[in-house]
Amino acid sequence: WCAITALSNFNPDKGGHLIVWDLGLIIRFPPGSSILLPSALLTHSNIDICQDEERMSVVHFSAGGLFRYVHNGCMTDKEFISDIWPNMSEEEREAWWQERETRWTDALDKMMKWSDFAAQFAS
Repeated sequence: WCAITALSNFNPDKGGHLIVWDLGLIIRFPPGSSILLPSALLTHSNIDICQDEERMSVVHFSAGGLFRYVHNGCMTDKEFISDIWPNMSEEEREAWWQERETRWTDALDKMMKWSDFAAQFAS
């Protein structure tokens, strides 16, 4: 995941918009705005700002290796495969791979969908 906050002094109507290419979205992103993105899954960038303006951002991200480390019981993949894997049953190995392969889709399913958001604020 990636948390992005736009900072500085620029005209958000003329530039600095956030582009989420995979979703075909261009989002007005004024100074002080923040967003959480699954950045490994969504290509994103910004529209240029005007020549005499300045735009900065603070970006935080979670490296995928951290999630794998936790999934492995606080071990690297190499440590897990050499120390734990040999003692696992076939069912445990299958469950381990299944969880690993579906982790990102499971996380996406927890996110609010645009239709849910629109319905919540339509009434």
